[in-house]
Amino acid sequence: MPLDSSIYTLSGLRLDGRRWNELRRLHAQMGTQAAADGSAYVEMGNTKIICTVDGPQEQRRTGMRDQGNEAKIEVELGLAGFSGVDRKRRARNDKRVQELQHTIATTFATTLFTHLYPHSTISIHLHVLSQDGSILAAALNAATLALIDAGIPMSDYIAACTVGSTAGMSEKEEESDPVLDVNGLEENELPFLTVGSTGDGDRVNCLVMETKCQVARLEGMLSVGLDGCRQIRGILDGVVRAHGRKLLQGKVS
Repeated sequence: MPLDSSIYTLSGLRLDGRRWNELRRLHAQMGTQAAADGSAYVEMGNTKIICTVDGPQEQRRTGMRDQGNEAKIEVELGLAGFSGVDRKRRARNDKRVQELQHTIATTFATTLFTHLYPHSTISIHLHVLSQDGSILAAALNAATLALIDAGIPMSDYIAACTVGSTAGMSEKEEESDPVLDVNGLEENELPFLTVGSTGDGDRVNCLVMETKCQVARLEGMLSVGLDGCRQIRGILDGVVRAHGRKLLQGKVS
């Protein structure tokens, strides 16, 4: 394991105390917003996101209505001005925000049964309250729970996480390892990718890399990322089951 002063402590652990293959604490809740059709709150480390879902709703009659036979997925992502260290306020037409919105919409288009709701719109609203890395992964996980809470049929959970590469941080090539679930500091120091998968990691639904990395490193990074997705899927499944038991107990009582 490479020892870099900005990423690792002298004991070989990352600065937040994790080993290279350990996730940050993931806390999630469903049904947090009564006014929405579906909602969820997710914390991945210090990255915190609220997601609400409206729909499926019939499309408004503005000019010619969409003639497609599937529901349209709309995603709105907002980053609170106080969520990051730089206090930068991003507008809706910000290129980074638009890229994230497009990625989330296209990812869920592969799992939602949109053909059941022709001429309809499914609106996903994401509000980032705190940024500490893995924003796209946290947004995908939060949206998955909110869509399930809204009762919109989907083929499987989408579980997502990030993985970085420590290649080049050590003189010994064999000591370079991928690191799972990167935080904000690690995102600034390492090349990383975001991977989202369904099932037991057999199918990759989302794969985004915003930094440069050697092609030879991608296979190892993807393997570690898919293992992380399997772990996160188990956590999300536990949240869904606990929420279902809570709703069932409420109806019985």
